Amino acid sequence: HFLSYRSVEQGIAVRTQNLAFNALLFFYRNILEVEVRDLESSIRSKVPARLPVVLTRDEVDRIITHLPSQHKLMANLIYGGGLRLSECLSLRIKDVNKEKQTVHVIQGKGNKDRFTLLPSKLGPQLEEQITYSRNLYCADRRECRPGVSMPGSLQLKYPAADKEWKWFWLFPSRDFSADPYTAKMVRHHIHPSTLQRSFRTAVRLSGIEKRATVHTLRHSFATHLLESGYDIRTIQTLLGHASVETTMIYTHVAGKNRMGVISPLDRD
Repeated sequence: HFLSYRSVEQGIAVRTQNLAFNALLFFYRNILEVEVRDLESSIRSKVPARLPVVLTRDEVDRIITHLPSQHKLMANLIYGGGLRLSECLSLRIKDVNKEKQTVHVIQGKGNKDRFTLLPSKLGPQLEEQITYSRNLYCADRRECRPGVSMPGSLQLKYPAADKEWKWFWLFPSRDFSADPYTAKMVRHHIHPSTLQRSFRTAVRLSGIEKRATVHTLRHSFATHLLESGYDIRTIQTLLGHASVETTMIYTHVAGKNRMGVISPLDRD
C-alpha cells in the first residue's frame, strides 16, 4: 500500500520507487525475517519510453573541435568505438591494439568483456597520449612511486602487476589517491568529471541546443552505423548490449529509411 501510494499519489520516479521497494524488501526479509507476499499487487511506476539524444556527424565534429587535446582523443574513442565514459577512462596500455585496430573493453557494464573499433585516423593522437603515459610511468618507476590501482583478485595473484607498463592507464591521473578498498596510495585514471565538464563547455561553445552529454557520443556511434547499413546484431556486439532489443531503440532515431520505403506522398 505504501509503494502504491508513493506511485499514484506522489508520482515518484521509477528509480526512487525501486529503491524504496528493495530497501523495504531487505528490511522485512533480512532484519525482521518476515516473508512478504502479494508483491505483485502493488502499483509500480512505469519507465517512460524516451528516445536517446543523437548528434549528427557535423555536430560531433563541431563539439570535438572545442575540446582540449587529450579530451579530443577521449571523445573520439568514445564516438569511434561506442564506448561508455567509464570504459574509455579505464583503458590500460594493453587494451589498445593498434595493429588490429581494436579496443579491448575489460569488465564493461554487466561485467562483460568485448572488442570494439579503434579508428585508424586516431593513430597520431594515440601515439602522443601513449608517449605521455610512458613518460609518467618511467618517472614513477624512477622515483619508486606507488603503482596503479588494480582489481583486487589480480593484485593478489600478481602482486607486482601494478608496476608493469602494460597495466598502466592510457589516461592516468596526474595525482595519487587512496584506494577505497585497501587505503594504499595508487595512481588512478582521470576522473570522469574532467571530461564531462569539458564536454559541456564544448557543447555550449559549438552553439548546439541539444541536451548532449558524453554518453550522447555512444548513442551517435550506434545510430550512424545503423544509417550506414550495418546490421543490428553487429552493432549490438560492438556496444556490448545483452539483448538486441536494447539496440533496437536506435532504429527509431536513425535518419535514413533503411527499408527503402517511399512515402505515398512523395510519389509522382
